[in-house]
Amino acid sequence: MNKLAKSLLSLALISCLGMGAVAAAEGEAAPAGEEHATPHYPIHKPKNVDWSFAGPFGKYDKGQLQRGLKVYTEVCSACHSMNLVSFRSLSDLGYSENQVKAFAANYETQDGPNADGEMFMRKSVPSDHFPSPFANKEAAAASNNGAVPPDFSLLAKARGVERGFPLFVFDIFTQYQEGGPDYIYSLLTGYQEPPAGHEVAEGTHYNPYFISAAALAMAQPITDGQVTYDDGAPATLDQYAKDVSAFMMWAAEPHLEARKRTGFMVLVFLVIFTGLIYLTKKSVYASKEH
Repeated sequence: MNKLAKSLLSLALISCLGMGAVAAAEGEAAPAGEEHATPHYPIHKPKNVDWSFAGPFGKYDKGQLQRGLKVYTEVCSACHSMNLVSFRSLSDLGYSENQVKAFAANYETQDGPNADGEMFMRKSVPSDHFPSPFANKEAAAASNNGAVPPDFSLLAKARGVERGFPLFVFDIFTQYQEGGPDYIYSLLTGYQEPPAGHEVAEGTHYNPYFISAAALAMAQPITDGQVTYDDGAPATLDQYAKDVSAFMMWAAEPHLEARKRTGFMVLVFLVIFTGLIYLTKKSVYASKEH
């Protein structure tokens, strides 16, 4: 029995040593595996910008929205469409009816068919939507290295980076809904030279804030001094990025202010209603034995 016990003990020790060796080998191999692991994008989290429309009582800055419209028309509209936004909605930005008509007349809209059954081009009117700079997606892709520029109508609501725990818990109470504008601002201001040893594909541009990869096909679209503001605001990349991001947020959610006012009134109603229910319950059951 003693010899048998010693043999079993020896086998157990050998087995333990073998498992330890395997574990050690795996532990040494782990860092090598991490080097070749799939990277997580974006490389940098979007910057947090102090937006006027943030929070439960936030409102759009009409001056900023007008500057953002100027950036869009002079720079972004050469590649990006905004098909879901009509010209007449620009009155929400503080423009008069005549100004909206004059702005719309700068564009052409396809109409028809006419009496001969043919389509024709005419000057746009306030009821028309912003036209696309390309006839179709194929033409857009052919002009942009095979990548179709996304439509701007809903981009500020469609784009965003998950903030993860514990930030998303605080977002419930702070009503954080500016993930799209934060991402767009960070992307526009995030172009830079790739770090040493990092190569990007030909025809792409390094941007650590891009949500899908380390580089994207769109070159830096705007730089300092490219757009001159009528109100004397700084002609800087930082200002351009803030203004066009805010404008895109308005395009995606033009009724944000009305929604927030309605939500606040609903909360006030619920608080008052809860108080009335409580007082009613006390009054009804005050004389009841418990």
